[in-house]
Amino acid sequence: MKCRECGEQHPAKRIYACQECFGPLDVIYDYNDISLTKDVLRGRRQNLWRYFELLPINDRENMIDLGAGYTTLQKCEELGKRIGLKNLFIKNDTTNPTYSFKDRPASVAVSKALEFHTKAVGCASTGNLAAATAAHAAKAGLPCYVFIPEGIEPNKIAQTAAYGARIIKVKGTYDETNRLAYQAAELYNIDIVNINLRPYYVEGSKTLAYEVCEQLDWHTPDRVIIPTASGAMLCAIEKGFREFKELGLTDEVDTKLVCAQAEGCAPIVKSFNTSSRQVQPIENPETVAHSLAIGDPGDGIYVLEKLRRSKGTAEAATDKEITDAIELLAQTEGIFAEPAGGVSVAVLKKLAERGEIDPNEKVVCYVTGNGLKSPEALPSQITESIPIEPRIQSFAYVIGR
Repeated sequence: MKCRECGEQHPAKRIYACQECFGPLDVIYDYNDISLTKDVLRGRRQNLWRYFELLPINDRENMIDLGAGYTTLQKCEELGKRIGLKNLFIKNDTTNPTYSFKDRPASVAVSKALEFHTKAVGCASTGNLAAATAAHAAKAGLPCYVFIPEGIEPNKIAQTAAYGARIIKVKGTYDETNRLAYQAAELYNIDIVNINLRPYYVEGSKTLAYEVCEQLDWHTPDRVIIPTASGAMLCAIEKGFREFKELGLTDEVDTKLVCAQAEGCAPIVKSFNTSSRQVQPIENPETVAHSLAIGDPGDGIYVLEKLRRSKGTAEAATDKEITDAIELLAQTEGIFAEPAGGVSVAVLKKLAERGEIDPNEKVVCYVTGNGLKSPEALPSQITESIPIEPRIQSFAYVIGR
């Protein structure tokens, strides 16, 4: 592993910060030793483990595989027409085993925990990672402790509980919950996947870039819209594009990155728009997009660097814009997104309507979680039904309205 700040290298063991400067660590690979060709990939199973050589697991016997990854890249003709884009695609991660992209990093992290012979795993989560970690821990036969802040959607809690995890509801924000989970990891020797296994955990999200390249016939998109909380996924996607180029699987990477956040918790957007190189934390996030409500994004400063380097941008969406975007995506493309996906679609729509995206650009918008996880986010007028008597005359009245 290599420190992002000072460049110091460390062995691949259970550490998550540089022992010289306490900077974050990234897993590095010897690309000269990796033989991964298009023909090899075409013959493999369509899940994230098809990229085994680019993931930080030494022994295939330790892989915990629920079938995460290789989700649909859907060409969006109708949505594209509505907002004026000719080459729009949705990367639809609503169909993963626990219905969000978090199955990708959770699969890698729990597999690494087995490699480290851990006794228990866990996570700090705003909902989606809770279910993903709990499901993969159940498959691995490991006890699981999930730390969540108050206010998480009931469906997400129920899903996590079904996998047998111990759920610890913290009376505070996500950032306070994260700090408590950090202390638990240190004191009780629990592998918290997004804390003391974080360098390995984030590698799972790179597969979102690999798959898009394959599905676009070995080309990178012109622009990607990424819903952003801690910033880890955006950084991982950028790394994934670079790695495929390094291996000669794609040509030059010239993809503009777009950071999409909810207006009630948009510290990275605010820093980008004020040309700041630091990210000022949001103490009390307030947004319908609970899974993006991380007020102090751990990778925020690195997101800013990558946005500027790629000539990308950052934009926020209001709660109404988010719920409108959920409805728009569902009614044009048949994809039901949770609010985080609504954020990326809302930001996509705003940028397109302002003319900031060329109509001919090849654009990929990431939709990271299923709307069934948080149906209460939708306004009542969307979910209301029409009561009638069990007679055809009653239905005729409805048709005539």
